[in-house]
Amino acid sequence: MKVTVQGKKLDVNRIYINAKCADLCYAELKDSTGKTVAEHNGYVPALMPEDHYGDYVELEIDLETGVILNWKRPSIKTVEETKWTLTN
Repeated sequence: MKVTVQGKKLDVNRIYINAKCADLCYAELKDSTGKTVAEHNGYVPALMPEDHYGDYVELEIDLETGVILNWKRPSIKTVEETKWTLTN
């Protein structure tokens, strides 16, 4: 993808996002209809990629496809071990 940044033309294909959540990471579990059934608020859950130490969300995204390149499918156990709160 060709973009112009500060007057310079660049040919880029990825964006890397590193966001510090400082114990304020919010996530939702949604069912097949899109309804939120559980939520998490606190440390970055272990299901997130990279060595985030519970504070950072680190995502590498392909700009052409929107695919998160460093995503690793979490195990059921890892999802279940996240501190979820049921919403209903």
